[in-house]
Parts: sequence; structure tokens; C-alpha cells
Amino acid sequence: MSERIRNALFNSLGDLVEGAVVLDAFAGTGSVGLEALSRGAHDVTFVERDRIAQKVLAKNITALGVEERASIVRTTVHNWLETKDEKEFDIIFADPPYNDPQLSTASELLGLLKPGGYMVLSHPGRGEELAKTGVVVVDNRSYGNAFLTFYRRDEAAL
Repeated sequence: MSERIRNALFNSLGDLVEGAVVLDAFAGTGSVGLEALSRGAHDVTFVERDRIAQKVLAKNITALGVEERASIVRTTVHNWLETKDEKEFDIIFADPPYNDPQLSTASELLGLLKPGGYMVLSHPGRGEELAKTGVVVVDNRSYGNAFLTFYRRDEAAL
């Protein structure tokens, strides 16, 4: 995700990030989750399968001194979803590879939202929206060929 899109994303979320429990799925080098930490997120769980990206992410976490507020899960998002604990998140960032959008996996992430929580899905174009009972699309934004779709979980339980 480019710096321009990342800034627009966080500007649109505003104060929601402060104190939030965040999931950065398909984390890569962690730029989105690290930005959340810099804007006051309580903690961030990073899920990334690529070993090189994991090493860069670990170095970035150490360099920023946020080890106590960040954890790296070293596997695919799909595998993590099968074995994770019952933790729920205030904000989920899902930025799957554009050449493999993994919509079914991204859809499963919606079930991890706390009531009132948000998920932001980055994807390459307008297309199929994720669906889950109790979760609604609240915004769609385009930035050239990149699109962000914002989902919100209703206050009532899923």
C-alpha cells in the first residue's frame, strides 16, 4: 500500500485507531500496522507468511521499539484462521496480494471483528464485496487502480 493511500486510510479512520486492538493480515513488512501503532493503537498482530518480509517486519518493530505492543504470526492468514485463539479486533487491515486476493479468507476475517469494529480491505478493483451477516459496507474509496472497502460490524452479535 502506497504512503499516499495509507495516509488517506488513517485520516478516514481518525480517532478510531487510538487504543485499538488491530490485526494486520497479509502484513508484508508491516507498514500499515506500524502506522497504526504510531497513531496510538494499543497493540497489533501481524500475520505474514513470507520469510523475508517477516525478517524485515521484525527489524522494523525492533527499530521502532514497539516489541511489547506487536506480535508476528509466521504463517498464512488461512492457516492462522484455523488455529487462532478467540481474540477479536477493533480494526482489521486486509491487504492480500493483488494477484491472489483470497476473498474467501478475507471474508473469514470479518468474523473476528468486535461489535462496532471495522475492517478495511485493499483490492485491485471494483468487484465482489465480502458478505457476512451483521457486517455492512460503510465506504468504498478508489485511488487509481487501488480500492479500499470499509466494513463495519453491527453492535449486535454476529
